[in-house]
Amino acid sequence: MAVPHHPDVDRYLDGLPDDRRETARAVVTAIRESIPDGFQEAMTWGWPTWEVPLERYPDTYNGKPLMYASFAVQKRHYAVYLTTPYLSSEVLTRLREGFAEAEKKLDMGKSCVRFTRLEKLPIAVIRETIGAVGVDEFIRMSEEARAGAGGR
Repeated sequence: MAVPHHPDVDRYLDGLPDDRRETARAVVTAIRESIPDGFQEAMTWGWPTWEVPLERYPDTYNGKPLMYASFAVQKRHYAVYLTTPYLSSEVLTRLREGFAEAEKKLDMGKSCVRFTRLEKLPIAVIRETIGAVGVDEFIRMSEEARAGAGGR
């Protein structure tokens, strides 16, 4: 069962400038095709987000759904926000190795992978990272991280 598309995500993509829309659609399509079942697509913080529905996991530290992945078109770059590399050293290592194998420079911030053109993003590595962790494992990893941070 595929994760249903959220109509506001499609409106977001449709509203982008022509020169940014194709890249944005390619990344969102890759995420949509790779996201494990159990997550939901939403518009959060003004951009496409894939998260754990509150009906599935309501006990979050801030009362909002756990964010698994997100994508944003920023002023000077694009950003794919990935939670799992920060929760799993294995996923982080594979992400770094994937960029190296693709001979692409990994521009990674505190919570995102930044890129300026689609040719600079190894989309197969993003697909692999998005598909690496199912919803149950993600919840477990998030709970462990929360407990390690003093239970915030």
